Amino acid sequence: MKTICIKNRKIASGLPAYIIAEMSANHAGSIVYAKEIIHAAKEAKADCIKIQTYTADTITIDCKNKYFNIEKGTWKGENLYSLYKKAYTPWEWQAELKEEADKIGIDFFSTPFDNTSVDFLESIGIEFYKIASFELIDLPLIKYVASKGKPMIISTGMASLEEIKEAMDCVNSQNNNQIALLRCSSAYPAITDDMNLASMKVLAEKFNVPTGLSDHSKGSIAAVTSVVLGGCIIEKHFCLDRKINTPDSGFSMEPEEFAAMVRDVRDAEKAIGKVSFGPTRSEMSNYGFRRSIFIVKDVRAGDKVTGENIGIIRPGDGLKPKYYEEVLGKTFAKDYQAGTPLSFDCLVNA
Repeated sequence: MKTICIKNRKIASGLPAYIIAEMSANHAGSIVYAKEIIHAAKEAKADCIKIQTYTADTITIDCKNKYFNIEKGTWKGENLYSLYKKAYTPWEWQAELKEEADKIGIDFFSTPFDNTSVDFLESIGIEFYKIASFELIDLPLIKYVASKGKPMIISTGMASLEEIKEAMDCVNSQNNNQIALLRCSSAYPAITDDMNLASMKVLAEKFNVPTGLSDHSKGSIAAVTSVVLGGCIIEKHFCLDRKINTPDSGFSMEPEEFAAMVRDVRDAEKAIGKVSFGPTRSEMSNYGFRRSIFIVKDVRAGDKVTGENIGIIRPGDGLKPKYYEEVLGKTFAKDYQAGTPLSFDCLVNA
């Protein structure tokens, strides 16, 4: 599988997962909150903070007919234009937010939604990009982002394999092979039954790229499971407090929850470890308590070895149990007390 590099960080299966805190609309219209989120994400051990770069006018039009109204789900009753007007991150903040992230040592990147947002992000020095699930079919946008030659993380929610291939071909047409694909259920919040994390393996094998999870579900079970399945990237919505009502707060993690998820992910990575057989260092203290062959009744020199006077018991100081059939019928070389570990030296001509 290919490796991609985000700044100086290698992203690939078997390496520590790259964990992204998605700010989205959780700044609640306050640059103070936005900066607090950046600091809280750093403290929660996120590797990166992500924002979104659009305005209501770059993502839709101000129209209130039936096509532009949301009738189901988390944002039921909203109009697209008014929702995005509430949720967007003002562009005049974004260079300052990047500077804040750079200052405290957390990576910073964004999801652009049209060419003007890409141009703007280029102007403030963004070093890698995210493509949202809903934009995966916007091939002109993907091609334009890919032309910048920077790493791209693409969410695949709702997409067919054919659509994903079209997006990949679009990136590759620009001689850009720094791509990762994220499994995503584009529901807000996503439900466990629809996560289908097994799809990550297909993405990795079919497209030969690092994979991961853009997670809109509640809790951390999906994120931890994705790492066990080979995921290299986790993206999770992040807020200061769900009581601060925003379009995204209901399915976002608070700092303590996010920090706990990061700990669980790191522990899962340690548990996955590497292919290894035989006793580990921590097992060595118990290695001697495996079963072995012991003399279990007092015997005299010349007695025959039988199933009555030897047994396979704990601890492991005697011969390995695989020799049990071999020693039956042999002759004891001298007297032995019960509790003596059996060795070939105990036997005549063994």
